[in-house]
Amino acid sequence: MSDGPNGLGTMAGLIEAAFDRISPAAVRLNVISFDPLVDSADIGPDHWNRLIDLIGSQPNDGVVITHGTDTMPFTGAALSFALEGIKTPVILTGSMQPLGVGPHAEENLRFALQMAEQGPPGVWLAFDGKLMCARSLVKYHSIGPSSFRESEVEGWAQRAARLSPRHFLPRRLAILTLSPGICVSAVDSALRELDGAVVRVFGAGTLMHDPELLRTFSAAISRGCRLVAVSSCEAGGLLPGAYAAGAALWESGIENGGKLTPEAALVRLWLELSG
Repeated sequence: MSDGPNGLGTMAGLIEAAFDRISPAAVRLNVISFDPLVDSADIGPDHWNRLIDLIGSQPNDGVVITHGTDTMPFTGAALSFALEGIKTPVILTGSMQPLGVGPHAEENLRFALQMAEQGPPGVWLAFDGKLMCARSLVKYHSIGPSSFRESEVEGWAQRAARLSPRHFLPRRLAILTLSPGICVSAVDSALRELDGAVVRVFGAGTLMHDPELLRTFSAAISRGCRLVAVSSCEAGGLLPGAYAAGAALWESGIENGGKLTPEAALVRLWLELSG
C-alpha cells in the first residue's frame, strides 16, 4: 500500500523491494506478484483458486503470501481447507501499516519468512510476533497493530492426510446475520437467490420467535439451499438443546456450524458445494 489521492492503495514493486532489503542471504526467493495487484477487499474464490494453483505448481520448502487484512480470515480459511494435508508451511502475512511507515510491516514480513523456513506444515498467519492457525482467524480490531487472534476452536490440528488440493467452483453463497426486527421478506428474497448461506444466530443457538422466519428457513432447505448456523459471539460456539428459544431453529433442518467462525463456515460450505 502507498498513499494516493483517495487514501491508501496498492502500488507495484513495494513488496519486491522489501524482500530485497530484509530476506536472509541464504534464503532463495521466487517472488510472484499479481498483475494488477489486488486490494484484499476484492479478494474472492477466483483468487483463492489462483493461489492454490501457484502453491501447487512451484517447487518450494515454504510459501509466504502477502495479503491485505480486510479479508485475511476468509483467505486463511480457504487455503487451510483447500490445502489440508500440505507438508510445507504456507504463511500469510500483512500489516495494519504500509511498508516504510513504522516497523510493523517489515517485522511481520521478516517473521513470515522465518516461519516459511522453520515453521510447521499447514496454513498459518504470521502477525505481530504470533503464529496463528489461519483456519480460525478473527480480525477483532480495525486499526490496531495486533488486530488478529485465533477463535476458540477445538480440533484444528492439521491432519496428516495426503494433500489433494481442492478448488472453489462458482456458487451463490452469503453470510446472513439475524437481528431484532429483521425483515423476513428480505431474508426470503436473499435465500431464493442462494445455493447456501451461513446464518449468524444469537448466543449458543437461539433466534426470535417468528414462525414466518422459521418457515422461510425450512422452505429454503426444502429447495436444496444449504443453511449452516454459527454464533454471533466470537467464542463458545453453538449448543443445540441448551435453550428453548433455539429448539425451533434445529427443527427447521439448519446445520450446526459448532465453533466455526463465519468465514470458516462459509469456506467449508463453499468447498462442499463445489464437490
